[in-house]
Amino acid sequence: MAEHLTIVDHPLVQHKLTLMRDRRTPTAVFRQLLREISQLLAYETTRELPLTTKSVETPLEEMESPTLAGKKLALVSILRAGNGLLDGVLELIPSARVGFVGLYRDEETLQPVQYYFKVPHGLDDRLVIAVDPMLATGNSSVAAIDLLKGAGATNIRFMCLLAAPEGVARMKEAHPDVPIVTASLDRELNDVGYIMPGLGDAGDRMFGTK
Repeated sequence: MAEHLTIVDHPLVQHKLTLMRDRRTPTAVFRQLLREISQLLAYETTRELPLTTKSVETPLEEMESPTLAGKKLALVSILRAGNGLLDGVLELIPSARVGFVGLYRDEETLQPVQYYFKVPHGLDDRLVIAVDPMLATGNSSVAAIDLLKGAGATNIRFMCLLAAPEGVARMKEAHPDVPIVTASLDRELNDVGYIMPGLGDAGDRMFGTK
């Protein structure tokens, strides 16, 4: 993926995103839409996975047919909201290895603090897709990518539902080698770091914890 930012403008992605933005959309529907949209975003994120071939026998004859090459990719959820994207992508790529990065924001310094980190072995040989619905300030995302690189990852992509210009700029500055795939680049962040117009707090809407 050459571009630093890819906006998936597929009609189904945009339609589902509009339903998710609607404040009247209930938790169960929001969760289902997130699962569906994550698969469509993953389709774009994995577009350039390397292929090899293997011999298979169809009902009619034997042939050399394409199959994924190399080690199984790693999906890394940035807790807790990342799990909503993770579930959908795992349905699409059930053999993927899975990791988790737990970060919370220190209310005084506003900087991310790590509380959990567990990732698969051999990240240096895997495509690593980090998932988090919102790329807002970019601080948590940058911290998560820092940790993944520290664990050996060299081929990383970041997949999110919404991005703010400030977060995209922060990621590009810190990790220009990590492509971002999103459904929308929204207008801006508000005074408390929420994406505008956005869809509110993705974790609260997904888990019903308003």
